[in-house]
Amino acid sequence: MKTLIALLRAVNVGGTGKLPMADLVALATAEGFGRPRTYIASGNLVFETDKSEAQVKAVLKRALHAYAGKPIGCWCAPPKSWTAPSPPTPFRTPRQIA
Repeated sequence: MKTLIALLRAVNVGGTGKLPMADLVALATAEGFGRPRTYIASGNLVFETDKSEAQVKAVLKRALHAYAGKPIGCWCAPPKSWTAPSPPTPFRTPRQIA
């Protein structure tokens, strides 16, 4: 099994887009993902799976749509994706940012 990270769009613990993290963990467990856990109340999910990233994304999008009654965007990637450096800023000097 490999570890994947899923980031969900427009999810929070109150108001619109409400998805308690305990419900997210339960949803991931019901979909067969191993050791699902969340990071703060943000819609971030870490879990283990044998499925491909595309398969995971499809499963999560379907399950989250069923839960929320509306589409919820999802991005999935392995932890190694987080270790790559970000591209340099397109601005030449701090003055161009202002």
